[in-house]
Amino acid sequence: MVSLKRIYTIAGLVLAIVILSMVAFTTWYTVDESDQAVILTFGKVEEGITEPGLHFKLPWPIQSVEKLSKETFSLQFGYEEKDGEIKDFPEETKMITGDENIVLADLVVQWKITDPEKYLYNAEDPEEILYDSTSASLRSIIGSSKIDDALTSGKAEIEAEVRELLTSLVNKYDIGISVLAVKLQDVELPNEDVRKAFTDVTDARETANTKLNEAEKYKNQRMNEAEGEKDALISKAEGEKAARLERARGDVAVFNKLYGEYKNNPDITRERLVLETLEQVLPGAEIYIMNDDGNTMKYFPIRPLEKEQAKPKEDGGADNE
Repeated sequence: MVSLKRIYTIAGLVLAIVILSMVAFTTWYTVDESDQAVILTFGKVEEGITEPGLHFKLPWPIQSVEKLSKETFSLQFGYEEKDGEIKDFPEETKMITGDENIVLADLVVQWKITDPEKYLYNAEDPEEILYDSTSASLRSIIGSSKIDDALTSGKAEIEAEVRELLTSLVNKYDIGISVLAVKLQDVELPNEDVRKAFTDVTDARETANTKLNEAEKYKNQRMNEAEGEKDALISKAEGEKAARLERARGDVAVFNKLYGEYKNNPDITRERLVLETLEQVLPGAEIYIMNDDGNTMKYFPIRPLEKEQAKPKEDGGADNE
């Protein structure tokens, strides 16, 4: 018969071995570089651990460890991508724009856990809250946007507004999540006929804009040419004005000089002016000068005299050479 004392001894040894094993295996833990951890003391969060490596704690059930990933997660709204295949959920992505058109919009949200304590204990399902917040934010922004903006050039602005609204909702719910980025994947019309009609309208609008731009370009070109012609005419007129003013000043100077000579010798100056005028009006003509009484006519050989005067000058020039 085995004595009762022996049974107690064996049971005590087994219990001691179990306790020592539990202490040995539950007083240390490791944290990877991609993980973060929180220490729980009787279920209450004591501290967060983000440093990778080996760490120690009190044995279970006094303290326990919850590990969470530090990586960036992607929330796919309106579709699901697995093994390279994409599955759409059009009923979730169907929404009405601000100008009462129906579109299908899906997006992806980049997020990460920034507060493990709040992520674990402030909500039962933080990812579900994030999904619902994403849906509410996207529908709100699309509902206040025009269909042209949602389908064409306004996507970047819609993304920024969705991210801003989603971030405010997540912060309000305080679930330990931070939104890093929001990216619209597809925004399209619900069926092929509507898409084709919208494409036709968009093409017509782009054609109209192209024509308007070409007309504006032609208008600017013609305006520039007209401005250039105007400036050229003004410049020419200014030059003509300056030239005429200079000629007038020269004529005035000549007149003043002649007038001064005329005052000194009126008869000689008058005859000289008459001869010069005749020379200009009748170049090459033979000129006869008559006395004032009209009885005797005298020939005044101006041309031969000029030729006689010119010959000595030419001869003298030849000799000098």
